[in-house]
Amino acid sequence: MRLLLAALTLSAGLAASAGAQTVTVGAAGSGQPPLRCGVDGTFAPHAFPTMGGGVQGFQIDLFDAIGKKMGRPVEITSASFSGLIPALNAGRYDFLCAPTTVTPERAANLLFTEGYLWTELQFGIKRGTPPIKSEEDLRGKAISVNKGTPYEQWVTRNAERLNLTLLAFDSQADAAQAVIQGRAFANLSGNTVIKYSATRTPQYVADFALPGTRFHWATPFRQDSAAARNALEQVIECLKKDGTIAGLSKKWFGAEPKPDDAERVVFPGFGPPGLPGYDETPNTAACS
Repeated sequence: MRLLLAALTLSAGLAASAGAQTVTVGAAGSGQPPLRCGVDGTFAPHAFPTMGGGVQGFQIDLFDAIGKKMGRPVEITSASFSGLIPALNAGRYDFLCAPTTVTPERAANLLFTEGYLWTELQFGIKRGTPPIKSEEDLRGKAISVNKGTPYEQWVTRNAERLNLTLLAFDSQADAAQAVIQGRAFANLSGNTVIKYSATRTPQYVADFALPGTRFHWATPFRQDSAAARNALEQVIECLKKDGTIAGLSKKWFGAEPKPDDAERVVFPGFGPPGLPGYDETPNTAACS
């Protein structure tokens, strides 16, 4: 327990330094201008601090591979997730490296690539807590979330119906720690993050996944960036075809992706099919 709290405190404490940190990956020596992107640097295993002061995780490796394939450096800046989309719209980033859930509301205001992972909403609970079998088991409980995410939106939408108390934190590490400390009954986040936390934290258990909440996790651009969105999506498709994304998924999430998982599926057109911003133009990515 003491080691767990120390690890969570270290992660949360490093979040401040990660918030102002920029690392360069991809084709750093190409002489080409860098692509700028933002990420939540406290969202393990997608992006989180190293002991040496850097940033590691699935997103860092993914955009390193994307930058190398495009022949461009990629500058990844860590910041609180709640500020990433406003910063993108303000022109501070070319796109976001953070895994961003493609909801209809977001797709109406941003342009997304196709998904490179599936995400679904899942709860983490403290070991020894009775398992959550349905939403009714949440009634009257406090739920911790990372601020500015679909997880916060779900709790807000269902607060009155289930008499929920929302505890929103600036980092996922703080949201998970609230469960361990007994301040929250459960932590709601993405399935990859919940499962990863459970493998690293004996007192934290991956529990109930909300039915019908599977979405694309994809890369958002501003609405005026269709050409850039399409170019990056073609690279993502090439990295699916050559097995790179599946390999990174196994490395960071501990399981081989299934044939119908988004790490392997090349979707038609550009963007998540059936959502605003989708372009059904045939995608003819030339992969080398």
